[in-house]
Amino acid sequence: MHHANHFYGHAHVLAEYCGLDPEHPPRIEGYVQHGWNVVDGLGLGTPYLPGKPIFVWSEQTRRRAWSMGRRQATVIGAPFLYLLRFAPPPPDPATRAGTIWYPFHGWESQQVKGSHRRQIDEIMAIETGPVTFCLYWNEYRNDKVRAEYEKAGRVICHGYRGYMWQDTDIKFLHNQLGELRAHRRVASNRLSSAVFYGAAAGCEPAVYGDPMHLEREDRAVAERIRRQWPELHGERPEPAAARRSALAELGEDYLASPAELRAMLGWSLDRAAVPA
Repeated sequence: MHHANHFYGHAHVLAEYCGLDPEHPPRIEGYVQHGWNVVDGLGLGTPYLPGKPIFVWSEQTRRRAWSMGRRQATVIGAPFLYLLRFAPPPPDPATRAGTIWYPFHGWESQQVKGSHRRQIDEIMAIETGPVTFCLYWNEYRNDKVRAEYEKAGRVICHGYRGYMWQDTDIKFLHNQLGELRAHRRVASNRLSSAVFYGAAAGCEPAVYGDPMHLEREDRAVAERIRRQWPELHGERPEPAAARRSALAELGEDYLASPAELRAMLGWSLDRAAVPA
């Protein structure tokens, strides 16, 4: 089905959870939501084959999909939560320090507009410990942007999202989980999947600073996100309330067993692996 099912190694994580080959996941019979959004779970411009199921993270997303005519939406929870179910536990006792910061990022068709330097100055004035800047591949490959962050602290990238089944870092979420578990806080200038993942992995989440903007962005949507999830915005939101909200958006209450997930995705234990 659609190549976005492989983004961030999502199909690979789900296959491993289901007891299948994580290097060569079977074809998924439908579309898996590959990032948090406030519409129907599909990415912008995703070509949709009518009648095929959409596997979304949360009940709220399913309801939005239904209202938009996507009547085959099924809630399965975020792949990141499945990774948490089978990933090796963190060291005991866990040691966490500092903040991992995810700057709002662009992608192939839209670049971010705003001052990274001003953003960095605000971050360094607010955060009290060491800061790791995790850049999306789009900014990490931009020498000028990366250099700005390298002046202020450690800079990393979890890997390449992948495109058309090529160059996907199938350990993207594993890399991300390892980094999140090493930090006390997770923060960004926009509410995003990374902030939710951090909260699920035990970080104190925060969203503050210049939100910046994408080229040709619908700014009304960005403003609505800040109004709808106030408990996750601010320099130091109340951690318990923020975590509850994050887990709801990730669909914690809807995670399936391996057998249930195989049935929903059209997989079976003896099925030959084909590209998803």
